[in-house]
Amino acid sequence: MYQDMYERWLAAELDDADLKPELESVKGDDAAIQNRFAVALKFGTAGLRGVLGAGTNRMNIYTVGRATQGFADYLNANFDNPSVAIARDSRNNGELFVRTTAAIMAANGVTAYVYPRISPVPTLSWAVRDLGCSGGICMTASHNPAPYNGYKAYGPDGCQITSQAAAAISAAIAETDAFAGVKSMDFDEAVASGKVKWIEDAVLERYYDAVLAQSVNNLSDEQIAAAPLKLVYTPLNGTGLVPVTTVLARAGVSDVTVVPEQEQPDGNFPTCPYPNPEIREAMQKGIDLCEQVHPDLLLATDPDADRVGIAVKCKDGSYELLSGNEVGVLLLDYICAGRIEQGTMPKNPVMCKSIVSTPLADKVAEHYGVECRNVLTGFKWIGDQIAKLEADGEVDRFIFGFEESYGYLAGPYVRDKDAIIGSMLICEMAAYYRAKGS
Repeated sequence: MYQDMYERWLAAELDDADLKPELESVKGDDAAIQNRFAVALKFGTAGLRGVLGAGTNRMNIYTVGRATQGFADYLNANFDNPSVAIARDSRNNGELFVRTTAAIMAANGVTAYVYPRISPVPTLSWAVRDLGCSGGICMTASHNPAPYNGYKAYGPDGCQITSQAAAAISAAIAETDAFAGVKSMDFDEAVASGKVKWIEDAVLERYYDAVLAQSVNNLSDEQIAAAPLKLVYTPLNGTGLVPVTTVLARAGVSDVTVVPEQEQPDGNFPTCPYPNPEIREAMQKGIDLCEQVHPDLLLATDPDADRVGIAVKCKDGSYELLSGNEVGVLLLDYICAGRIEQGTMPKNPVMCKSIVSTPLADKVAEHYGVECRNVLTGFKWIGDQIAKLEADGEVDRFIFGFEESYGYLAGPYVRDKDAIIGSMLICEMAAYYRAKGS
């Protein structure tokens, strides 16, 4: 059966010229054909993720198109005048997949709001809620190696889609033929007709304001000047550079040296084949620069800027990586103590963490009188707790959530982990303690 599917793809007039040579190159190679066509990429609560290339088991405009048609069918069945926000990170083919997705949504009567430049996952979650969209899509494979891309799907709450939604979308995808069953139109015509709209900079500005509003201790200019924080930062060739440096500058952190080899977006990730800030190899260029610059802190965000890792300067001048559990507990303690000190702690505060994250957080929360809710692994479950608080009119009770895999969120303004606010609060925490002489 996979041979028949391969022959069908090989005979088709493909709109992506890069796919045909790959199909030709595996002719007669049964194992290679089976690997590409024996199964289709599975659509789940995290959408799609896979290696770029030709075939049903690869990320390409046809697997993306089929998924988008299924998502569009779901939106039209469940929402009046549906709309969707779309973003991408720095990965290869991201722009192609965004244009493909937006054109299909437009052809199906779903208004598509598109970020005109690469943009982190949390800004997509923000746009869904800020623009009142029925759903969202971000083209990202998070911290996977360079050959990967993905299609992360969001619901109207800015959270990754529920199991029920994923099942309904999967059922619609199963009924869709990748070549004959997908409605589309010319992207430029869709823009001209207003069916595809560019997301304006004002949306991003409102996101920045929401992040900055979560500041715990607003240090005075005098305090910052007396003990300025020195930072080395790497976006790991992803989306973090502009939003992280913008927010840090507005928060008063201006002494930032960016790792030059990893500064610009590059889907090939030439200096870190596995762009994961949990791994020392990905952080090595930053650590090497620290040996020259001697900062207080090294900060690294992953390609879609929803996770952030750090290395701190030790007394002997070396730099030690901190785990996600360590940073999560430090941030929880800082947020709780700071909000109590500032008089901004809400009544009956709540924090959330995944069940695989450190139980030390439970103890810290108990110490400060904060309810700690332990949820299943996956930040959507933390987002689900925020949604439940919101439904009860108590969303301001949520003060912090984290996963051991470097994912942090303070405040309910988005419903996914956010390396931008993680970066701001980590730097604010370090600057605060430095100003105190600690």
